[in-house]
Amino acid sequence: MDIRSVDLNLLVVFDAMACQRSVSRAAESLGLSQPATSAALARLRVLFDDALFVRTGAGMEPTPRAQELAPLVHRVVETIGSQILQRAGFDPARSDRRFTVLTPDIGEVTFLPGVLAQLRQQAPQVCLYAMAKPRETAAQVLEAGEADLALGFFPDLQKAGFYQQQLFKTSYDCICCARNTAVGRSLTLRQFLAARHVVVRPDGREHQIDRFLVDRGYHREVLLELSHFMSLIELLPGSDLIATVPQDIAVAVARHVPVRKIALPFRPPQIQVQQYWHRRQQDDPANRWLRQLFHSVNRRDGASRA
Repeated sequence: MDIRSVDLNLLVVFDAMACQRSVSRAAESLGLSQPATSAALARLRVLFDDALFVRTGAGMEPTPRAQELAPLVHRVVETIGSQILQRAGFDPARSDRRFTVLTPDIGEVTFLPGVLAQLRQQAPQVCLYAMAKPRETAAQVLEAGEADLALGFFPDLQKAGFYQQQLFKTSYDCICCARNTAVGRSLTLRQFLAARHVVVRPDGREHQIDRFLVDRGYHREVLLELSHFMSLIELLPGSDLIATVPQDIAVAVARHVPVRKIALPFRPPQIQVQQYWHRRQQDDPANRWLRQLFHSVNRRDGASRA
């Protein structure tokens, strides 16, 4: 028998007949008419080449073949109903799943500490893997399922096929070594452009501040270009370099080394920090739990409550 030729709805009728031992009661339990149930029983008899259920004084009694099939069919119907057709849930307290988040090192510093604290309470066996990739490959990584979420500033993901949720808006601060006497607490535009800059471009990516300056025809004197923000912890102390960095990085660096904030001679652009996921993950309970966790921990005033 080729399963492709079998109407699996007939197994539901068989299971009801095996339980009810009556065409009328089986029809009522299934929400079908009695003629429709009788027609299904007739098809079952042809399918199995057996009478299956025979009318007696006590009702529709199963044949030996039906008795043999009954527990097998019941398991199939139960499995389809409880495991295949029901949406799988996600229990973080029992899960040992490994989630991958796509974020640069600034994201690791900003997003992960609070999330890890919550994981210890809610999902002690869940593992997080933070992965950095060039910005232009973010879409491909999410589409392929290599990452569950992207966190940070990813303008390339603001397109069809991707969902996004704002976490917060931030901007830029200019910082230098606290002992740097080459610059004061504020700079004119000319002084800012002529100062000795260290610039951080993870994976060579351009930051909004870069585009902001270029669009206005401003050219900085860049003495050093880095790939990782946290390298500033070692390179700013004792130097005459200044760095214009996202505000969260300025705070993180200040936790480790003494730095001084310098007032910028212009209003820097805002950064919209968001989390992104591919549409294939939209209805996945585990992914929904993960993004709700990141949102609840990292959302700041003004961010959406999706």
